Amino acid sequence: MTTRILIADDQEDVRNGFRLILDSQPDMTVVGEAADGAEAVELARTLRPDVVIADIRMPRLDGLEVTRLLAGPTAEHPVRVVVVTTFDLDDYVHTALRNGACGFLLKRSGPNLLIEGVRAAMAGDTLIGPQLTVRLLRSLSAPQPRPVPEPRTAADPLTAREREIALLVARGLTNAEVGAELFISPGTAKTHVANIQAKLAVRNRVGIATWAWETGLAGRA
Repeated sequence: MTTRILIADDQEDVRNGFRLILDSQPDMTVVGEAADGAEAVELARTLRPDVVIADIRMPRLDGLEVTRLLAGPTAEHPVRVVVVTTFDLDDYVHTALRNGACGFLLKRSGPNLLIEGVRAAMAGDTLIGPQLTVRLLRSLSAPQPRPVPEPRTAADPLTAREREIALLVARGLTNAEVGAELFISPGTAKTHVANIQAKLAVRNRVGIATWAWETGLAGRA
């Protein structure tokens, strides 16, 4: 099944770049572009895309309001919205997620994360850029750290290697960066991350990072 995508950004070169990236995927197609927030809402309601890629700072309506109208609790026909922006302000992240966004990425994150963000949205997941994850988690009031035991237990089902990878994920590293750090391929790192998600019963990298901070694994690094 092909994922139909609407791109909303007031910069034409950004829209063109995103279109090239997304249209290069065999399972994705860009069905429309909007140069401002009001046009984005109108096109989304007309074209019914699967995913909307929305910038934050746009004329007429900003991306946060676009997200609320298209993905918020009052949306008549909810649409998956992934916010992709230059601005990594915590208030923007929190507001976007509260308004129903299923992803928040930085434009400098690169094409692979953009593609991953669309796929995560289609899977019902939420992807937050690795650069933002660590800062957001540190702002949470986590429980008192407790030591993570070496033997695996119900609370800590991970192997030593998996705990090592979970720590790197909590630091915000991508699969490629984890691979470089541990001298393994990005594909192997991705497999480890998927196994960790399954063992911890979490849906994404943010869940892994949260576990690492709550158990004290990240705090002891």
